[in-house]
Amino acid sequence: MPGITQAAPEQSSAPSQEGERNELDSVAAALSKSSRLLRLVRYIGDKYFQGELDKLHEYSIATEVFGRSKTTFNASEDAIVRVEAHRLRKRLKEFYENEGKDHPIQLSIPPGTYIPVFTHVVAADEKNQNPGFLSVLTGWRWFYPFLSLVLVIAALGGYWLFRSGAVARVIRSATASPRPQSNAGPVPLGPASLPIRIIAGYSGKPQIDSAGAVWQPDSYFRYGGNWIRPAGFIARTSDPMLFEQWRTGDFFYDIPLRPGVYELHLYFTTASAAGYPLTFSVGINGAPVLEGFDVNSDAMGPNVADERVFRDVSPAKDGYLHLTFTSEMGAPALNAIEVLPGLPHQQLPIRLITQPISFTDNGGQFWHPDNYFMGGYTSTRRQRIEGTSDPGLFAAERYGHFSYDIPVDTRGRYTLILHFVEFYFGPGASGPGGVGSRVFRVLCNGNTLLDNFDIYKEVGSLHVLTKTFYHLKPSAQGKLNITFEPILNNATVSGIEVLDESR
Repeated sequence: MPGITQAAPEQSSAPSQEGERNELDSVAAALSKSSRLLRLVRYIGDKYFQGELDKLHEYSIATEVFGRSKTTFNASEDAIVRVEAHRLRKRLKEFYENEGKDHPIQLSIPPGTYIPVFTHVVAADEKNQNPGFLSVLTGWRWFYPFLSLVLVIAALGGYWLFRSGAVARVIRSATASPRPQSNAGPVPLGPASLPIRIIAGYSGKPQIDSAGAVWQPDSYFRYGGNWIRPAGFIARTSDPMLFEQWRTGDFFYDIPLRPGVYELHLYFTTASAAGYPLTFSVGINGAPVLEGFDVNSDAMGPNVADERVFRDVSPAKDGYLHLTFTSEMGAPALNAIEVLPGLPHQQLPIRLITQPISFTDNGGQFWHPDNYFMGGYTSTRRQRIEGTSDPGLFAAERYGHFSYDIPVDTRGRYTLILHFVEFYFGPGASGPGGVGSRVFRVLCNGNTLLDNFDIYKEVGSLHVLTKTFYHLKPSAQGKLNITFEPILNNATVSGIEVLDESR
């Protein structure tokens, strides 16, 4: 059989892309008798070469290729794109089994996605130019005993690799195409080690985030394709590396877990705004949890990190947590998955400090580095403060006009604890002034929590002031949107805690 390598779109050189364009033309010529398939393959190819992969989803194909109405098309009721894509995949298979079998580049459309894959085939005569070690051995009388020994060692090594899961990781790292689906369901695996942190669509070395947590390359998935996000700034995250790649298309995750209660975090972002919603659905163990989900709307814009949290998550009866991502008016796109040991009916506490490194306080509580923010500035020097048993915890600030979008489970009600310090105004601080020098307000999801708030008036300078607010309801997007709005000079905050009140 010929050797096969997958050329990832972002790595294609100019000569390689020219060959891929020529192969698209060959396929189009072979499909010339079917106007629908010809229009479909031309559209898919054009968007691929133009770098507009965000257009390769069911809604765009239905409306731009097959003339469906942009206002009334419903993918759940009209399967034209799925039907024609199935016909195209079947026709491509026939083409490469017959007239296209000797083509050095071959086109396919993996199930669950409409993104094309160009496979570069190493011809048999090229391989024969380098016969290799075993070919040299064939002239020797001891070749067959040697070969038997090699096969035994390979079989033992293969069995070890299979049991350790290494084969699956090697295969996924070597190819951009999705794993084939098994009709028998997930292959039984031992429960995964916790916590589980996966970067979707990524096949490199493990990554370490700002809090020191390790994120692994993509695993446990079926179907879909991987894609690298265009370079650029991503707002509301201190860990942009989580949002640099996607798994996209219709795809599934089957994560082996021990019986118990877990907390699930899903991470999303988009690279560009669309003129209409690009919606998809997310399900947990067959139950929908996000329907008509539009990342741009949820995150309030492109290039903004979006995190959704689900508490009280447990594996299904077969021992797997099944996650489904299916198209509606757009193709699903996922950046990362996190599974944590959970608390029954309660989200894990969230604690943030406005510093770039994590902190563990005297009570053993972990505080995450600054995250989920937009706007404002951070202080560059730490200062000694009073009024706390952990002075290093609140020794810096975020200041200016800024906000935090903190992700929470939509079913809960939450206690918000804010920690403030007046670092600038007053005796012993950086600048002159006192009462009335800094005044600001704090809002949560549009409701005013603090108005005409003056830290110095209440506790003076370099002294921690804590304010607590109860029974806060999250937004429909599962967020506590906390806005710090200046009235006179800059708003400021040094620490944020969010505690689930559920029992």
